[in-house]
Amino acid sequence: MLHALLKTIHVLGVVVWIGGMAFSQFSLRPALAVLDGPARVRLMQQVFQRFFAIVAVAGALVLLTGAWMMAGVARTGVPVPPAWHAMAALGVLMLLIFGHVRLVLYRRLARAVQAQEWAAGAAALAGIRRWVMVNLGLGLLTIAIVLLSA
Repeated sequence: MLHALLKTIHVLGVVVWIGGMAFSQFSLRPALAVLDGPARVRLMQQVFQRFFAIVAVAGALVLLTGAWMMAGVARTGVPVPPAWHAMAALGVLMLLIFGHVRLVLYRRLARAVQAQEWAAGAAALAGIRRWVMVNLGLGLLTIAIVLLSA
């Protein structure tokens, strides 16, 4: 029962994180073309403020539940599947990238919005977009590794 609960929390965290990245990249961002530059930058700063708070919680839950499940399997003496090791490594890499996006690039964006420096805000958004695409790719790769190895 505990394993099923942990796995459910783990998968829901992944769904929220990966789904949010896909939504922001492929639906929200293109739709922003109807707004002028400053409005786009202000809106995305507000969107990312909320989304990054959600990702911080989801990422922590994914990390904790994944570690707990891996430790539980290791305690039984059964080898942890190689795909789980790949999932864990890619997940940690994704968290590190998220940390860079949230702690460096998003702060640049927030400062630019506060100072109404729209070019600097657009540059910060471009960096966020690139790293979100990297993380989205890593997340999809992780899902494929796990599902194809099952």
